[in-house]
Amino acid sequence: MSNDFFHLDTISRCADLPLFAPRPPSARGSVTSAAAADSLDGDTLNAMQRRVLELLQATPGGLTDEEMQRRLGMNPSTQRPRRIELARRGFVVADGTRKTASGRMAVVWRVAR
Repeated sequence: MSNDFFHLDTISRCADLPLFAPRPPSARGSVTSAAAADSLDGDTLNAMQRRVLELLQATPGGLTDEEMQRRLGMNPSTQRPRRIELARRGFVVADGTRKTASGRMAVVWRVAR
């Protein structure tokens, strides 16, 4: 079997999986964990999402991901997914672009009105 076949088969099997689950995650097979996940309403934010949102609320004009990471002391692999989750839920929106420290253009994010 070629690597191309495996790669295409894996992609086709994963294509229908949601990037973010419609409900908070729970431990497989745990009734209490599932009940706790189901008890959370759609407006509930986890601690990291709240940190990102509160920073944006306190920053008129918005911030790029790089600026948020620096101010929060968060790793990009922690901050960026939290911002993506907030954007998908409508809490934050893109509001233009500006240059990063490296000179590249980056999206500026702000709290949705």
